[in-house]
Amino acid sequence: MKVISHGITNGIIDDKYGKHGEHFNENGVPTYSLPFEVLEAPEGTKSFAVLLEDKDACPVSGGFSWIHWIAANITRSKVVENESQTATDFVQGVNSWISPQGGNQSKELSAYYGGMAPPNEPHIYELHVYALDCLLELENGFMINEMFRKMHGHILEQYTLKGEYRH
Repeated sequence: MKVISHGITNGIIDDKYGKHGEHFNENGVPTYSLPFEVLEAPEGTKSFAVLLEDKDACPVSGGFSWIHWIAANITRSKVVENESQTATDFVQGVNSWISPQGGNQSKELSAYYGGMAPPNEPHIYELHVYALDCLLELENGFMINEMFRKMHGHILEQYTLKGEYRH
């Protein structure tokens, strides 16, 4: 299995998917989501789950990896840009903007893609894609731990795509 994104060129994430873009929610959080495509999914794949995280956030978040996007029950191999805001055929969990470090954004606004906004230097972002042998019993607004508990024993394969976003 391999994952590609037309939003990442030579390891660099395009400005429009984060704080240098043009799409923000009412709290100023970037909302224009990164596109991706899964190639050569393993046989028996019923759905995909995704996690976009920033481990470089640890020094500025108080020691925590920043969750920018989690989604599950994606039953197609391609998600186009900004689909976090419009798709109705998969569920999305809350990102780290819901946390005290993220300004306690509402669950309603946080259950979408919350884009990149590195405050101190360029950060490396990891898009983890999991091929699953089932759909997960999750509803919009789920927490990351719920997704990982439900995925346990159902991951056929996983792939991590990395990209850097400028400060």
